[in-house]
Amino acid sequence: MNARTKQSRLRQEGAGYRVFTVFNYIIMGSVILVTAYPVYYVLIASISSPASLMVDYGLMWLPKTPLTLTAYKMVFRHPLILSGYRNTLFILIVGLGFNMVLTCLGAYFMCLKNSMFRRPVSLIIIFTMYFSGGLVPTYLNVQGLGMINSLWALIIPGAISTYNMLILRTAFYSIPDSLVEVARLDGASHFQILTKIFIPLSGATLAVMVLYYGVGHWNAWFFSSVFLQTPSKFPLQLVLRNILLLHQNVEFNAQAADDSVSALMAEIIKYALIVVSTAPILMLYPFLQRFFTKGVMIGAIKG
Repeated sequence: MNARTKQSRLRQEGAGYRVFTVFNYIIMGSVILVTAYPVYYVLIASISSPASLMVDYGLMWLPKTPLTLTAYKMVFRHPLILSGYRNTLFILIVGLGFNMVLTCLGAYFMCLKNSMFRRPVSLIIIFTMYFSGGLVPTYLNVQGLGMINSLWALIIPGAISTYNMLILRTAFYSIPDSLVEVARLDGASHFQILTKIFIPLSGATLAVMVLYYGVGHWNAWFFSSVFLQTPSKFPLQLVLRNILLLHQNVEFNAQAADDSVSALMAEIIKYALIVVSTAPILMLYPFLQRFFTKGVMIGAIKG
């Protein structure tokens, strides 16, 4: 009797598990479709025939023939696109260097248990995460430093994120104290302890910091619209916003043969702009994704 009951229960559990698995695949497949299709649509629309695209507007699974790369050619001939890429890369590379150096130094100080004034300084740093002066004091501060209409206005004021510093501090806390004590007995300085113990053992969290800061720099447009005045200094996302939302596409219209061609090309040019501006960060993300969960969830291990 017991054996039969056990076998019946196993069969029921097996059937329930199969139903759950099928249901789970359906739900996850639907989520993937909903999130991936807009990206796919923008990609195939950017290489579609503009005339065919305007005639048959709606769901699309294959690009409209004849295929064309005219939109990408016009995008890369746009002077502000190339300067925007250059400015964004400068902000990304230089800003990321400032971000990582200052975040590592700040997190190291906050995790030192015997340092003078560590607790009050940490409280002051944490206070800035919840309360800020606002846009007007920030603008006046940047103006007072002489950084208006300079790319440094997008790097220096946001050189460090308190939230990211706290995540990195938690990662540093998880490193055994015995390693630090041994290094100190061997005569290691604070700089050597940071660079040879803390940073190598916090690779996953540092990768997440790079992702957070990098995506923030790549997508930033608001403060550039506030601090920058010269179009040649605009980063890529501000150029993209001005073209897509404010319809500042005079250069594209000038490249078109006539108004009818300009109207047809305007739509696929927008799609090509989106692809050009998002492709680099999308290609970078898969290489850092494997560090993401480990680096972020480390705070749940030790607070």
